[in-house]
Amino acid sequence: MGKIATRVDEYVGERIRARRTELGLTQEELANSLKISYQQVQKYETGANRVSAGRLFEIAQRLQVDMAYFFEGLEAKLESKPMEHGGKNRSTIELVRNFSDIEDTTIRSAVAGLIKSIASRYKDEEEAAAAGASAAD
Repeated sequence: MGKIATRVDEYVGERIRARRTELGLTQEELANSLKISYQQVQKYETGANRVSAGRLFEIAQRLQVDMAYFFEGLEAKLESKPMEHGGKNRSTIELVRNFSDIEDTTIRSAVAGLIKSIASRYKDEEEAAAAGASAAD
């Protein structure tokens, strides 16, 4: 599945959750009205499962909104630059955000070099410690 499709699925899921909670419905109540499991609603809301057009139409009816509601604001979300990392931890996210704010290419290059040097040194130390542990066995 493409990155854009995944982001759209996640966005639609966020909109389903937002409207459901706005109406004060639980996942189970929405699921019962759709004759599906609450786990399925949960998967739709997290973007883990795609919502078919027919199912989205049913959800829109139950949540008393037009189908367009689920896509409002989507363009802005897709235009935003995706994070430049694969990790989810806070320090990585903060590092990437702050790094991308540095406009001076010389400074960016120096910071990137510093990080690469530190990571390389750390990796070398770990490999040496692992080699020492295996030699001791």
